[in-house]
Amino acid sequence: MFAFLTAVVGNVFLFFQWQNEKRRKALVHEMSSGTQRQSRRFQDSSLFDVMFGTGELYQPAETFQTFVDHFDSFADVTNAMKKAGLSLCDFVVAVDFTASNEWQGRRTFNKNCLHAIVVKTMNPYQQVIASLGATLEPFIGDHGVIHAFGFGDRDSRDTKVFSFGASLGSMREDRPFASFPEVLARYTEIVKRIVPAGPTSFAPVIKKTVSVLRKSGGRFHVLIIITDGQMGDDQETVEAIVDASNYPLSIVLVGVGDGPWHRMEEYDDRLPKRRFDNFQFVDFHKSTTVGRRKNPQTAFALQALMEVPDQYKAIRDLGYL
Repeated sequence: MFAFLTAVVGNVFLFFQWQNEKRRKALVHEMSSGTQRQSRRFQDSSLFDVMFGTGELYQPAETFQTFVDHFDSFADVTNAMKKAGLSLCDFVVAVDFTASNEWQGRRTFNKNCLHAIVVKTMNPYQQVIASLGATLEPFIGDHGVIHAFGFGDRDSRDTKVFSFGASLGSMREDRPFASFPEVLARYTEIVKRIVPAGPTSFAPVIKKTVSVLRKSGGRFHVLIIITDGQMGDDQETVEAIVDASNYPLSIVLVGVGDGPWHRMEEYDDRLPKRRFDNFQFVDFHKSTTVGRRKNPQTAFALQALMEVPDQYKAIRDLGYL
């Protein structure tokens, strides 16, 4: 009799375990196929819970959802930023000096290196910085905090960054600039001495920006990475983007040159482990030329800041500020 009861209890236990697993898989499938990507923490049920059906299959956790581009003009974006409470912010500009820039301008920059200094014509990196200066100055204010870094050159490669302000006579290596025109002038000066190398990784500059942000006392920052986008499967970059979602930081990656951009678009639309959608990708060439833009600088700024109002609101809701 004892053996019979033991067998019955064992079969009941196995049956409910099977039902539990079946329901769990159904929930996972439902979450993965829905329009919103969600992450849930599953917990083990006790024997008592399994036999009497009192255990819960999961505990609700945070949800991840990408932001949708929904502004039609740059004025709409700036008004939304101010409405969200964002009037001033700090900026970090990061410039890609990897060797792939030498051949990434075949189609979009008259077969020149993307860093080439051409008479009477700005290279794509200069165009991006100049466009930022023409449109974002109102958000800098009098405090004028713009950090600028380079990465991917022979000395930095994919392990560290160098500061644009390191050789300006200041004892502070990360000396900030007061305006984008200052950053542009400094870029034009140092690019002539840079030796391109690689490989490409955005992890060092993202980590450096987090360090700058923490030293600022946790003020909201926008990191603008300007790159030709040629990189491999960089798990360290993925981890850095995910970790950055724990801080009041918006990451805007601006692609210059010929592309392709599929990996950048993946970073923009996926990575559900993030606490909020903190990454926006902009194809600079496309944003300024499609439909023969009348004002390419404003068209680019619109795309670059498209998600910042929603990101800032999410940051406030998460209590980062």
